[in-house]
Amino acid sequence: MTSPAEVTVPDIGDFSDIPVIEIHVSPGDAVAAEDPLITLESDKATMDVPSPAAGTVRELRVSLGDLVNVGTPILLLDQGDGATPPEQLAAATVDQVEPPTEASTSAASTVEESARRSAEAATPPTAPGGAPVTATAAPPDFAGVHAGPSVRRLARELGVDLTGIAGSGPKGRVTKDDLLQEVRGPAPSAPAPAAAAGGGIPEIPPQDFSKFGPVEVQPLSRIQRLSGPHLHRSWLNVPHVTHDDDADITELDTYRKELDTEARAEGYRVTLLSFLLKASVSALREFPRFNSSLTPEKDALVYKRYFHIGVAVDTPDGLVVPVLRDVDRKGIRELSRELGDVSARARDGKLTATDLQGGCFTISSLGGIGGTSFTPLVNAPEVAILGVVRSKTAPVWDGATFVPRLVLPLSLSYDHRVIDGALAARFTRYLCHVLEDVRRLVL
Repeated sequence: MTSPAEVTVPDIGDFSDIPVIEIHVSPGDAVAAEDPLITLESDKATMDVPSPAAGTVRELRVSLGDLVNVGTPILLLDQGDGATPPEQLAAATVDQVEPPTEASTSAASTVEESARRSAEAATPPTAPGGAPVTATAAPPDFAGVHAGPSVRRLARELGVDLTGIAGSGPKGRVTKDDLLQEVRGPAPSAPAPAAAAGGGIPEIPPQDFSKFGPVEVQPLSRIQRLSGPHLHRSWLNVPHVTHDDDADITELDTYRKELDTEARAEGYRVTLLSFLLKASVSALREFPRFNSSLTPEKDALVYKRYFHIGVAVDTPDGLVVPVLRDVDRKGIRELSRELGDVSARARDGKLTATDLQGGCFTISSLGGIGGTSFTPLVNAPEVAILGVVRSKTAPVWDGATFVPRLVLPLSLSYDHRVIDGALAARFTRYLCHVLEDVRRLVL
């Protein structure tokens, strides 16, 4: 009989200690190759870990809430005929790292044990005959509650009714932290140390809005909860300045429409964003300081010799920023196809960790919505970001008369520690210059 294969976490990029938020299989389940086994949640995206082969799950090696790394065992898989041999499964993963330490496991157990003691302490007293004064049995099955098996089991052990807990996980899923917080109750209010409160920045005082009228509390989406601290960190650490300029894209848009007409027949679209990507590469080459990052010591710059550009994509759960690689080596048509593909995967929540890493410069376009200008936040450790709003027809003086021209407003935010105002103005004017003559995009 063939021994079961150990399936491990594959390469997940430059991430570590990623929590397991979903387990899609149980012992005895039959799976096909590429079926999702577990879902991981990094600070930027969720990632499904697929089965590398067909077979039957013999034993799970992870639980909900576990923190995993590359090489962490997920499960044992009994493989059917023709499935990938165990040695090939092992070879498909990168070098293994140590699983969670006994200390971390012990710490997690301590939290649960503390919660159990809190629940026991809150158990109603018993009458002289040994019967409880009041008996509130936890329901054996929390119908309609979005929670995993381990959370349901722990809730029954603690005697907690999951139906009354608002989940903070994806799609309102009740997590183990939600359950333990319910058992512990509200934390006592205490002034936070200056470091924990954002370097002495006072918190906004809480307020009971229900005193003034009806309210409804809706949890933030997963993307908003994860991106919020990143944006806050950037705003606190980066001295932002925004420079605005206008580009005359009358001729460029005429050419874009010609390409778009041809592209529609082939099932994709050519938008202005593809031209902005190419123009940005030209500007980054001309002004390489914009394609750099500060070292951790803040005393030197790391200049990048590659051109990977992030594009902010609007999804139902919030903005995500997938990265298009090697933009300098791709033409308008290829970039247009790639933009369509990555935007669709972003809206469907199918981006991988690799899709979100390695950006040098970011473009945030609100052109499909409107506006006249805005201040995009620098996506640190990048040093600049380009904001784009809707183009408009405006009268432009040609030396003899006013003529109608299509004008595109651009907003460049930059890190003032690296870039001064004069350099930002030159970069933005150069970018406009390239957009105003589409022939320069091929130089």
